[in-house]
Amino acid sequence: MQKPGGTLSAAIREHLRRLCLREFPCGTGSWNKSRFLPRTWRAWKELVPREEEAGNPGEETVEALLGLVRSPNSPWALPEGSSAEDHFLKELAIRNPLVLKDTFFYSYFRSLRVVDKQVSLVDKGLLKFLNLEELVLSANQIKEIDAINLPPTLKVLELYGNKISSVECLCTRPPPHLQHLGLGHNKLLGPLESLYVTADYWPNLVSLDLSFNDLTDLQGLIASLRTLPHLRVLVLQGNPLALVPYYRGFTIDSLPRLCVLDDITVSPSEKYQFRGLSRSGDLLAREAQLVVTVGNVKGVLDTSILDPEPGPQGPFISYSYYVTYDFVEDEEGERGARGGVLAEIVKPSPSTEQLDEDIPEELFGEAEDSPESGLSSQSGELEESGGSEGSGHLPRVTDSAEELAKLRPRIDPRLCPSPGTVLFSTVRKPWTDVIPCHYEMHHTLRDLVPLKAFLLAGTTVTIVEEKILSWPAVPSAVDAVLSSKSGKGEKDKKGQKDKDKKGKDRKDQAGKAEKETVPKEQKASKKKELPKELRQDPPILRVLGSGLVALEPLLVGEPLVSEVCNFGVIRTLETDNLIALRDAKKNKNKKAKKEKNKSAVHMDDGDYQPQPLTVEVQVQLSQYRSAEEALRELSL
Repeated sequence: MQKPGGTLSAAIREHLRRLCLREFPCGTGSWNKSRFLPRTWRAWKELVPREEEAGNPGEETVEALLGLVRSPNSPWALPEGSSAEDHFLKELAIRNPLVLKDTFFYSYFRSLRVVDKQVSLVDKGLLKFLNLEELVLSANQIKEIDAINLPPTLKVLELYGNKISSVECLCTRPPPHLQHLGLGHNKLLGPLESLYVTADYWPNLVSLDLSFNDLTDLQGLIASLRTLPHLRVLVLQGNPLALVPYYRGFTIDSLPRLCVLDDITVSPSEKYQFRGLSRSGDLLAREAQLVVTVGNVKGVLDTSILDPEPGPQGPFISYSYYVTYDFVEDEEGERGARGGVLAEIVKPSPSTEQLDEDIPEELFGEAEDSPESGLSSQSGELEESGGSEGSGHLPRVTDSAEELAKLRPRIDPRLCPSPGTVLFSTVRKPWTDVIPCHYEMHHTLRDLVPLKAFLLAGTTVTIVEEKILSWPAVPSAVDAVLSSKSGKGEKDKKGQKDKDKKGKDRKDQAGKAEKETVPKEQKASKKKELPKELRQDPPILRVLGSGLVALEPLLVGEPLVSEVCNFGVIRTLETDNLIALRDAKKNKNKKAKKEKNKSAVHMDDGDYQPQPLTVEVQVQLSQYRSAEEALRELSL
């Protein structure tokens, strides 16, 4: 590999050197020298019949030498994928090596392919190639080209995968007979680029490839391309302008002579469906529309099966599950989804510092000393992210900002959006064997360049478990102080009223019990009924699974990316048997369900097939299928 900054002429010389055209079995040497001796030295040999054909004992025949370069297992064979020109030169160096001179090379080459050679400068040495028609300089380090150094005989020029920021550098003196120009995967940006793709510079252009740049002005670019009389093949996919829903229809209707767009043949039916759309080009919104759908989540472990029964003082534990994904933030906010739910933008939980500010300082110490207050000196941390299983209690007052920062929960990086994106979430759902999200969100974006970069990177989908611990509410310190000031007589009166009220309630309950029978399940639920007033700890978040969904297919013309994200198995035979036993107890009065659960209870390692943790995700890029659809959306 050459160092960055090499010239094209140096790269060509290095390539010819690596072909070893003057070394065995090519060129001249002891292996074939009798074939190239001067005739004055060979005249006496002509008296001996067939002496020239036989050759000296130490020399090789032409066929034997050709076999050395043609055999794939030979050390002198060319690398796989070598060009036809390289094979021809190699064999020519065996048949007639005296022909290989500089004048021959400059007149012989009609095609030059210098790919991934770290070329940064196209120098004037290229003008020595008198018959050059095809020049391929892909995957190099070229930022601009002086068109004066391009041979006027060029018909094909490919500059894919370089660092060219503008077509302007090619327009000083472009090759007049150029038919194909390939500038894909460069850094073309800005509306001014449309000024340099007109018939004034490329009168004979048949094929143009500007794919995977950062072009955004579709209407301006198409207006310039209309001036190219011979344009038949056009590639614009991978540009931000190709993300608008009317891209293909508008381009086809604006360029009626176009035969192939983005490697797809333009059919007569397409031309008919998009007829007349070009006349509304200035009215069409320059924005992209994408729809994100999240379906069912399967294979989630019901963590509550592992928790102990709560005592009278708690904690009462609840679980919920949701799915997050990151997406580019819209300039004007997100639009609601049709037939689904609105996206919830996930925001960080309040910090412990904010929680401290909500508590008066004079009451903080008193609350700390109370065993029933539930306040702890340790703050809750995220599970599986350096956190503990405990609840997120409020910390003690500290004068050190550094100590306070240490007490704050550490956030799992998978719960934070990547730079330039916003985290969206489905609605929290309780556990079921199959959790239906029913989530659909429409994203409308006007800034198309960041959207293209986001689609290249993909979106991260995460399944999150939220655990909340609730505790019986205790009287505040203020209420305790006020109640202590009340007179004893008032307490006695109040106590007498409470006794009378309790006696009345007992009579009412006894009368109701005679009239109606309460099922045992309802009685049990009353025993476990949560207190009316509960206080909740900050939620404890645990990432169950996270993975990247590739969205690059949307840039190459695919309208839909549909994937079932598989995060592996998190359930076990033991936990599934516990869930089955719990369900069997709930349904013990229903014989059919009991038999069904019975088989699940007795699962063993032999027939157990755990279900992996999966979530269904779809991302669709809106594309108009006809001019009528585009105009209908325009009228809304």
